Amino acid sequence: MIDQHGEQAGILDTSEALRLAEESDLDLVEVAPDSRPPVCRIMDYGKYKYEQSKKVKESRKKQHNTQLKEIRFKTPKISEHDLEYRADQARDFLGQGNKVKVSVRFWGREMAHVELGQKKLEHMLELLEDCSIVEQKAKMEGRNMSMVLMPK
Repeated sequence: MIDQHGEQAGILDTSEALRLAEESDLDLVEVAPDSRPPVCRIMDYGKYKYEQSKKVKESRKKQHNTQLKEIRFKTPKISEHDLEYRADQARDFLGQGNKVKVSVRFWGREMAHVELGQKKLEHMLELLEDCSIVEQKAKMEGRNMSMVLMPK
């Protein structure tokens, strides 16, 4: 058993430990039930629960939920300026800690020239190489070719 000051009180009988807790107007809390003998502590249980909930809330504040943002090109014939504009958008998403899925849509006869879409995705990767890492390489998914980037 551990007393309210954090010092070892030795191995005590349960009734003796409960009596000591009642005398100090505190609670007897089992902190390590799996050990032999079980470890108990005399403390204010309400205060303990409050501090635990504060720790959980604090850890949630520091946690960032990563989202998958998508940037699409309607065609592999996208102009250089439009590609740079979309790269800037992707850079903003990556800066916020999100993953970015970059995809190219192929229409009609464009399916015969998927290498053009591949080149556009590679160019996009070159524009973003300072702030991203490839999580998933470019691959075809039906009429779309896409790759996933994650922040460095």
